[in-house]
Amino acid sequence: MKLLKLSQLVILIFFLTGLVSCKTKQKDENQKQQQSQEVATKPNIIFILADDLGYGDVGFNGQDKIKTPNIDKLAANGMIFNNHYTGSSVCGPSRAVLMTGKHTGHSTVRGNPRWTASGTPVDINAEDVTVAEELKRAGYTTGIVGKWGLAENLKEGVPNKQGFDYFYGFNQHSPAHHYYPKSIFENEKRITLDGNNPQTKEGQHIHYLITEKATEFIDKNHKEPFFLYLSYTIPHFELTILEKEKEQYKNLGWPKRKMKPGHYRHDEDGHITYAAMVSTMDRDIGNLVRQLEHLGVADNTLIVFTSDNGHEYDDLKNEFFNSNGHFQGHKRDLYEGGIHTPFVAYWPNTIKPGSTTNHISAFWDFLPTACELAGIKPSDKIDGVSYAPTLLGNENQQQKHDYLYWEFNERQGPIQAVRQNKWKAVKFDKKPVELYNLNEDISEQNNIAEQHPEKAKELLNLINNSRTVHPEFPLIKKTLKRK
Repeated sequence: MKLLKLSQLVILIFFLTGLVSCKTKQKDENQKQQQSQEVATKPNIIFILADDLGYGDVGFNGQDKIKTPNIDKLAANGMIFNNHYTGSSVCGPSRAVLMTGKHTGHSTVRGNPRWTASGTPVDINAEDVTVAEELKRAGYTTGIVGKWGLAENLKEGVPNKQGFDYFYGFNQHSPAHHYYPKSIFENEKRITLDGNNPQTKEGQHIHYLITEKATEFIDKNHKEPFFLYLSYTIPHFELTILEKEKEQYKNLGWPKRKMKPGHYRHDEDGHITYAAMVSTMDRDIGNLVRQLEHLGVADNTLIVFTSDNGHEYDDLKNEFFNSNGHFQGHKRDLYEGGIHTPFVAYWPNTIKPGSTTNHISAFWDFLPTACELAGIKPSDKIDGVSYAPTLLGNENQQQKHDYLYWEFNERQGPIQAVRQNKWKAVKFDKKPVELYNLNEDISEQNNIAEQHPEKAKELLNLINNSRTVHPEFPLIKKTLKRK
């Protein structure tokens, strides 16, 4: 009898142990399933950045010569930001601001490569926390294709050391000036592009390779959350594109703007080439959207389209496209034409089609926005404010900036600027502060500092107290040191 009870006890112990084990396994499976569902709800994020594209270069902002049907379709089916600003009025610092969420008063890179006190380029560094590093924490696969431009020294600033799993493009600033480069980087390996000659424009036009690599990245990574920073070099000088792309703009009776090759190996007819470059980029953006639809991930993908700074080609002397719309200034200015660029957010079935917002935002807001959409909080102190509530139709819950700040210091610098609600202040070195009411004077034609001295003083105080000292980027007049 005792032996029978002992055997029954052994059986009971095995049964209970198995039951606990099954429950534990089931709990683990449930947790894994929940985590998998959470990952599945995280949107893919594609940030498309044009290079030197003006506010008025796209159809949805009034362009009537250059055809941008696919970008316009994103706008018609997404959200237009009427008050979005770049990080700077030139490439390098603007991109640094975009990646780190810190404006140029706090960012590591505050000017283009050689505009430093020592003449030695400054890159983002190991202490900088990029949006790619943040999204890696949230389980994203991250990639950049195109122009990085934040690793002149090819050291800790390279994308693969800044949170990107994949990189194809330009680490450095100057090589990205040419569309037929002799070499390109894929991750940390420099690849020779056989047959390419930047001087004779022979070989493979880099825009098409950039588009191809972006397509491959999406194909490879679309089954899990991904972040793609698609950083086109179009339409930055130099002006050159395949002849087949120009056909739609020939024989329209446009005046010819003859371009003279120098450092930039321009095609001869500037107007036709510029328009064709923008339309080529537009076509490839349309193909990217169709790729997402074909893969079945369009509804879970946020696409952002904008430009790194104001336009350069369509200057006052040769104005043809009205690239800056109603704005004053262009690239290298802190007037609206230099920093106020087109901005569209597209996310099917999430962002209301045909919507617009007057929310005042800037490049340093992208990092916290991406973090919020990914379900995490920024791990570093930043200047940005997430615009996710606006994207999701909850603008009544949208946090607003107290003000936006910029600084810029090349030949005409130093220049500083602040926007606070409707007010904009611009300060040139050793000159009185300028004040504009953007609600009444978006073209910044009427300096009203004398009529509103208290407001001018208030914004000047913000200008004077919105930066930390950076030894390589002092706000003093400087000339370029050549090395």
